[in-house]
Amino acid sequence: QVQLVESGGGLVQAGGSLRLSCRASGSDFTTHLMGWYRQAPGKQRELVATITSYGSTDYADSLKGRFTISRDNAWNTVYLQMNSLIPEDTAVYYCADKILGARTWYWGQGTQVTVSS
Repeated sequence: QVQLVESGGGLVQAGGSLRLSCRASGSDFTTHLMGWYRQAPGKQRELVATITSYGSTDYADSLKGRFTISRDNAWNTVYLQMNSLIPEDTAVYYCADKILGARTWYWGQGTQVTVSS
């Protein structure tokens, strides 16, 4: 059973930075796509970024240049470095994982990020 545990959320002022971490367990993650989604109040969950075990990344166009996803395969951990945060980045951030080519995503419990103006 895949388990994803996020950490690193919190309250930050606009212009600040945060780094989220997600530790995965319960599977061989070398064939998994891992990433981050977010959901703001009253909005649908949206893609932030994904990364394969080979380091191939994909980002939401609006976040390129401010957010960076990375992955440590030895520790089954994925990170999200968020810089130049703006109030519109306020959301619950979810770690996500799936086998490449599969349709089913596994989700973490979410971590709140709040950016104050």
